[in-house]
Formats: sequence, C-alpha cells, structure tokens
Amino acid sequence: MSAETKPPAPARRLPVNPGAAFRRRVARPRGSFPFLAPTWPGGVERPPPERDLGVDYDTEWARRYGVRMARVVVTEALTRPLLRVLASPRVDGLDRIAALDEPAIFAANHASHIDTPLLLTVLPERWRHKTVVAAGADYFFDKKWKAHWFAFSINAIPIERQRVSRRSADLAAELLTEGWSLIIFPEGGRSPDGWAQSHRPGAAWLSVRTGCPVVPVYLEGTRRILPKGGGKLRPGAVHVTFGSPLRPGEGEDARELAVRVEQAVAALADEQITDWWTARRRAAARTTPGLTGPSAGVWRRSWALGARTGRRSHLAPLSPGGERRWPDRDS
Repeated sequence: MSAETKPPAPARRLPVNPGAAFRRRVARPRGSFPFLAPTWPGGVERPPPERDLGVDYDTEWARRYGVRMARVVVTEALTRPLLRVLASPRVDGLDRIAALDEPAIFAANHASHIDTPLLLTVLPERWRHKTVVAAGADYFFDKKWKAHWFAFSINAIPIERQRVSRRSADLAAELLTEGWSLIIFPEGGRSPDGWAQSHRPGAAWLSVRTGCPVVPVYLEGTRRILPKGGGKLRPGAVHVTFGSPLRPGEGEDARELAVRVEQAVAALADEQITDWWTARRRAAARTTPGLTGPSAGVWRRSWALGARTGRRSHLAPLSPGGERRWPDRDS
C-alpha cells in the first residue's frame, strides 16, 4: 500500500476522567516496605488502635524524680510569686490541719482556672510537692500538648467526669495509698455563675476506699480574677479557708460522706462572710446557707450572690437607705 493510500493512525483514547487517573497514580506511588506502610494480611483480625489521650493518658512520667524537681522550681520561682501579686491570698484554717501528717484529699469549690495553682501554692510544704490534681480527662487531656503541659505543671491525672471510670478511680486510689495527696473539685467543673454546684461523691468514695481524710476547702474571690469563659486576668484579693479533716464514720457510705463534705464547705463559706462562732452555730442548727444558691432566675441569683459575698453586684439595686432589696419581678 502506497504512502498516499495509508489509512490515518487511530486517535489515542483519553480516559473519561483524566484528573481521577492522575490522582490514582499519585495516590499509589510505586515502592514497597519500608518506604510504604506494610499491608495488613487478609483474614487476620486487626487490633484496636492504641489510645493514649483522655483517661488513657499515662502520667507516670510526671511523677519521676527529675520531673518533680523541675516542677518544684517552677512552682516556687514562678507560680507562687505570680499568684501573690495576682491574687494576694489570705489563708485561714491552717491550724486545723497542723496535726495532720498523712496523705489527704483536699476537696474545694471550683469557680476559676486559677483555683488549682492557687491551692497548690498555699498548701503547707509537706503536701505542696507531693500532691496530684484530679483533672477532667475530656478537657485537660484531649490533646497531646495539653496533656503534657498539665501533667507537668500541676501534676494532673485524668479523671472521667461524665461516667464512672474504674481506671481513673483505681489510679487515684493507688496514688493515695502510695503517699500522694489529692486535690479534687467535687462539683465536677467550674461554676457557671458564681454559685457552687452539687457535689459528686468521688472524693468521698476515695476516702471510704483508702481511709484518707477529706479536708474541705473554700476559695472565695477567684472568679473575679478569671471567671469561666473569661480570657482576661483581673488582679484581686482571694480568701482561702481550710476546714477540719473529715473521716468516714463506721458504716457510712460515700454518698453520706459526700453530703457532710458539701455541708462543711458551705460552713467555711459562711465563716468567711460572718465569723467562726456564727458559722458554728448555724452548722449545729443545720441552718447554714447552701452553696448552690436560690432556685430563681439569673437576675435574682446574681443579686443574692452579691449579697452573700458582701460585694455589690451591678445587678443588685439599692434602696434609698443604701440597703439591698429584692427586685419586684424576675428578669
């Protein structure tokens, strides 16, 4: 066949979706292990992925000697001087725990993120550097950098807040029996409006299980420095009051002890705004004002909080005589 009569070459067929074909070539580079991840043999059950965050985060490294010494330096040289300037803490009740020479569970109300470093820095020295902090696994241990930082800076251990976790409970109990003390906030989270929330029985359960005493603590003023949701520090004055250690009575379960702990923290709050004798009389008569505030609207709760703390709230109107009065209606 001559060149003049030679049929034209068939046109090259293009893929229907050239972009997809290109992506397939890029997504499947040629090569093998160790340059690529090994394949998993078919028919073999794949093990579940290893979890290392949340309640599964291992904090053992943060209690090693070298890390502990580094934390002592940070606490004494940085955190304590900073909080003296920021919070000017006044501390009462240390005489009530002066004779205590064993690990303890410090149970405090919770209104601000500065509660933990403040409490760590005002603890007597025999506990200050051998205390772990029960911290929410879902908040403080949800990311690697947060888990590393809080495990180092405040010696935090992850605690499950939404449900009962045997792993976190066993870890806290094991550390108490090994001589470590524990800071825990029985409310389970920071107060949204300044009033406390009902106590959960975690601290009481650990006391019943280990025999360690529960020391009630009331912190007043931290919310004004850094409230929940606030991003700006406002220097102020803070008052910390330690109560007498509480131990489970014979046959007393965790829920009964938790009620006593909550009542003791409420009595400390009453002591701060009245005096020791008045607070004792009210506690004996079971007339101590509750920590959770009135069952009312936001307006009245804010008003009552200002009246309780002795500080004027911008929502609390004054009568012509200068005294606080209830509003005519809820907001």
